[in-house]
Amino acid sequence: MVLPLLPLARIGDVLQKWLNLVSINGGPLMLLLHWLSGKVIEPDSLSSTSAVGNLDRRIELDKSIKPENPRYKGALSMMAAKLSYENKDLVQSVVNHHWKMKFVGFYNFRNGYQGRDSTQAFLFKETQSDPNLIVVAFRGTSPFDADAWRTDFDLSWCEFNKVGKTHSGFMKALGMQPNNRWPLELETDQPQGSSDQHPPFAYYTIRKMLVDLLQEDVNAKFILTGHSLGGALAILFAGVLAMHDHEYAWLLERMEGVYTFGQPRVGDEKFGEFLKEKFRKYDVRYMRYVYSNDLVLEEEPNKNYFSLLWFIPKRLNAVWELTRSFILPWVKGSEYKEGWFMRFWRLVGLVIPGLGAHAPQDYVNLTRLGTLLLPQESPKVE
Repeated sequence: MVLPLLPLARIGDVLQKWLNLVSINGGPLMLLLHWLSGKVIEPDSLSSTSAVGNLDRRIELDKSIKPENPRYKGALSMMAAKLSYENKDLVQSVVNHHWKMKFVGFYNFRNGYQGRDSTQAFLFKETQSDPNLIVVAFRGTSPFDADAWRTDFDLSWCEFNKVGKTHSGFMKALGMQPNNRWPLELETDQPQGSSDQHPPFAYYTIRKMLVDLLQEDVNAKFILTGHSLGGALAILFAGVLAMHDHEYAWLLERMEGVYTFGQPRVGDEKFGEFLKEKFRKYDVRYMRYVYSNDLVLEEEPNKNYFSLLWFIPKRLNAVWELTRSFILPWVKGSEYKEGWFMRFWRLVGLVIPGLGAHAPQDYVNLTRLGTLLLPQESPKVE
């Protein structure tokens, strides 16, 4: 898996630059006209979005969803999860100038098993809610990031006493120490999170930042979020924190919830029961958003995936999603208009059902337009 790193990244860079050139110049035809006239507009760090961001270029929050609306935290979380795929300059600009919130930082974290800074997340403070919210958004799998794919396909399991089994690759990305250990604190011979540019391990560094931020604002709470791999890291961060609740119970009490989108399976049934019990105890809401036939959400290989019984319904659904992409802007407004790249991705979804359903576009729409099912009584666990 080491050799493809550079070629895959270069392919991604070329595709991303081309997608941004097309977008900022107004489409393929206008790009051609600008090229012929020598007036091609070059994207900068504030106008250059990732390949994932080009699938859904929306950056504005839905202003009709206010903080008191039950949809608000889910809608905000999904936009943060989508924004996590972008570069630091764009993330900071969107948080500060578009969302009118306080950007805390964008970080590259160490995966000690890969020996690389291959885990990304950013933090910001939302001051419109009462109490204020600190949001931690983990980046998911970028299509041309070989390190992220190595994390996804590390399918081994690691087991923790009285907790259960979890996905090793995700735990390593979060900062698991050698020999599958989660010590309460890093040993003294381990590097500490003293560098703002390259903090070493996601769990320990983010936990320290949350401690500092929550001590500054004694009424604030925090939420964890992410799409795809990012969702897995968000729920596992909560899981490791629950393992350390003998020391950080107060931090769990300040966790408002975990909001994940297109999150793959992260552990066995025992681990699930462990989380449920801890979330009940500390009144933490866990909202795992699932859209349609999202391929990533398959808990195990679907034996009927290629059967005629599933072949027709899944492709009919993919056809409907493509058709609906033309109808939705007329019904709900121009903010639901899709670009050519997302339409192309939906065509790919006709061949590989469930792949198009994993894109952020439909998850953003889900948080804004879908039916929200909330538990009627505590515990707030879905």
